[in-house]
Amino acid sequence: MQKIIRSGAFIADRAWGALDIASMNGVTARLHWTDQPYRWHVNDGEEVFAVLNGRVAMHYREAGEEKIALLETGDVFFAGAGCEHIAHPQGTARVLVVEKEGSV
Repeated sequence: MQKIIRSGAFIADRAWGALDIASMNGVTARLHWTDQPYRWHVNDGEEVFAVLNGRVAMHYREAGEEKIALLETGDVFFAGAGCEHIAHPQGTARVLVVEKEGSV
């Protein structure tokens, strides 16, 4: 089975609404649309966060210090296990998130 996803056309009915793309041996790939920040959280495993459209200010804490990385279209952020972070879109954004199935 194959899928073609036109990420630029995807719009969710709420911030961080998602389109499930695949579940692969306990790992999911989901396309998210958002125009609002998520919330501070720590995933229960690693997470790959790829900006497909828009810009996202990724706030994360490292050794107790808050840092910010501005992610442009095409940029990828890797959050290792235990990395506390929050994504702040700058306008609307579409983000591909790959993470452990059932993660926050």
